Amino acid sequence: MKRTPKSELRDVLARNLRMFRAERGWSQERLALESGLNRTYLSAVERSEQNISIDNIARLAAALGIEAWTLLKAAA
Repeated sequence: MKRTPKSELRDVLARNLRMFRAERGWSQERLALESGLNRTYLSAVERSEQNISIDNIARLAAALGIEAWTLLKAAA
């Protein structure tokens, strides 16, 4: 897999995604199933190794029952 340069926003997304998934007690497999995304892809997103489209952010947010922007909001 081609390495993508580090990105602060991808790091924020990765942290938030893991946090919201953990709050629900979901595995990566469960979130992948609920969102219709591949678990391996989701794992790379959670490690900030994979760019993600706005459409896939929306799919993840819908699966988690949250607004898409909350996945991109840095902690205060």
